[in-house]
Amino acid sequence: MEKLIVYTLLLGSFLGSAQSDYKTAEKNFESLWYIKAAEQYERIIAKGDDSQEVLERVADAYYYNTDMENASKWYGQLFSKYEKSVAPTYIFRYAHALKGVGNYELAKSLVKVHKEKLSQGGLDVEKLGYTDERLDGIRTNPPQFFISHLSMNSSMADFGPMFYKDKIVFSSSRDSTNLRTRIYKWNEQPYLNLFFADTVGQGTDLMKVEAFSENINSKYHEAVVAFSTDGNTLYFTRNNYTDKNLGTDAEGMNHLKLYTAKLANEEWGNVKEVPFNSDNYSVGQPALSPDGTKLYFVSDMPGSIGETDIFVVDVLGKETYSSPRNVGPKINTIGREMFPFLTEQKLYFASDGHAGLGGLDVFESTLDETFSTPVNLGRPLNGQRDDFAYIVDETTQKGYFSSNREGGMGDDDIYSFQRLERQCGQALLGQVVSNMGIPIEHVSVFVFDETEAELAQTSTDENGQYRFDIELDCSKQYVVKTFRPGYKQKSKSLDTPRKDQFINNVLMQLQVKNDLIVKENGLLKIKIDKIFFDFNRAGIRQDAAFELGKVVAVMKEYPDMVIKIESHTDSRGNADYNEKLSNQRAKATRDFLLSKGINPKRISSATGYGEKRLLNDCTNLSNCSDQKHDTNRRSEFIILDMHGRLADLEFEDN
Repeated sequence: MEKLIVYTLLLGSFLGSAQSDYKTAEKNFESLWYIKAAEQYERIIAKGDDSQEVLERVADAYYYNTDMENASKWYGQLFSKYEKSVAPTYIFRYAHALKGVGNYELAKSLVKVHKEKLSQGGLDVEKLGYTDERLDGIRTNPPQFFISHLSMNSSMADFGPMFYKDKIVFSSSRDSTNLRTRIYKWNEQPYLNLFFADTVGQGTDLMKVEAFSENINSKYHEAVVAFSTDGNTLYFTRNNYTDKNLGTDAEGMNHLKLYTAKLANEEWGNVKEVPFNSDNYSVGQPALSPDGTKLYFVSDMPGSIGETDIFVVDVLGKETYSSPRNVGPKINTIGREMFPFLTEQKLYFASDGHAGLGGLDVFESTLDETFSTPVNLGRPLNGQRDDFAYIVDETTQKGYFSSNREGGMGDDDIYSFQRLERQCGQALLGQVVSNMGIPIEHVSVFVFDETEAELAQTSTDENGQYRFDIELDCSKQYVVKTFRPGYKQKSKSLDTPRKDQFINNVLMQLQVKNDLIVKENGLLKIKIDKIFFDFNRAGIRQDAAFELGKVVAVMKEYPDMVIKIESHTDSRGNADYNEKLSNQRAKATRDFLLSKGINPKRISSATGYGEKRLLNDCTNLSNCSDQKHDTNRRSEFIILDMHGRLADLEFEDN
């Protein structure tokens, strides 16, 4: 998709000298003939020149055409070879290209790795929206739009709709008239002109496409319009072309300008430039406030924050205006802000600098003395490619927008939409941990409404975290429940507050289901009855085998469990002998568990401590009863892990 001239701004200009002279890839690139330039750069690379500059150029050529598959491919090669020396701009473009092909995880990872470098380059990582919570929130928010493709779209570029009486005026490179005989080599399509179409009844389909005005359409580009409230003044974007003369800057570059025209006797005429145009930068994409007192537009003029910004002037009357002023960093970013549209209380615009899904996304900002933080309008309106030029009737919530999404007729297409009424909605996420605070993965988590109807199910990740794709209603009662074999089921009530976009974070702490798993002195253990050995022996007796069978059962119930075995004696007898005997008994105990199918990696160690760890003061010098001495004779099965975190432990033969 060839977007930069389709957007009619930001590199949407061309060199005014004879373009047949530009035979090299570099000159074609500078002339914005990106398709041809990309092919030439690829041939250069095939011959062995994969320098950083060439890789940057070929990737940029595809990026500027919004061919994100090829752009991400070449940016990937650029980073694989020159990652340390690439400028922050290329980190941004590579991440944006990755989002354009749906690789959101790699895009987020790329930005995280280069966060410091991006910040040093003036790029606001938080505003770019590559954080997990912001990006995932946009992707999982419920849809607000019902979208229809229009039958009037052509195989060429059709975009930039605007309301005008009972019609829609739009831009197109279709060659349905003989007004244009020249082909624009940048995208191998005819130059853009203005057309209009009738709306059909109360619907949003369009029909009866006709050229807008022979007095306005020229042999160069005309695109993106706005009308005064009375419909008698037209603002439109055109190349720097007046009185059959093509204006350029000192380097021969033709920029875009904003023009006005007046309606008289059903004919458009009296075409004039606005006074804040310049031969040295572009001005275009007009949008009038509903009361007609402010004119918004897009430019890369001095004072821009990013590649293109939205500016505003006061309409003072008699074709006079205030000085342009930038609408500020809440709206404008280091990227591109384009296609503004104003209603009574809202500004809609397209941007690739705010948190988005790929390419340009449509955002809305509420105007109450100042603009609010822009909100991404989400899927299905926005997607991986470019979505822009949004206009809406706030009363009916019907309107149009432009997109180069898959499934269209050609380059850019115009789509109609019906915006659905949005209810107060909230997110539900959280974490599941054990009674010792250890995250538990693979836990099934359910949410039920107040009628006990199941609404959704999800499962925890390796960090014990979960998130539901549905939205909860505000001021409602819900129940969150968990299930995982080996743990007691957990249920927790949730009363959502009356606050839109609120995030409910619910922590679930689970108790193990098996009563043999206990907590003693801060340690989890498998607690069984005492194991008895014959005097001076380490063999497993039948009664001991019965008790050890309980350990086997617990470990099979918790297949991720890792334990260590400790064997202890009382103080009676020789200390060295006691330690040796207890060590033999610990190993025998371990061997019994292995013989029953327990993986050796799940037994971290089997160690005999003899009389070193007495539970009481019954030493050789004390006068203790047999019962007190017996307290120190024990085998312990200490749980080191229940969730697979020690799966790679080597067996320790102590």
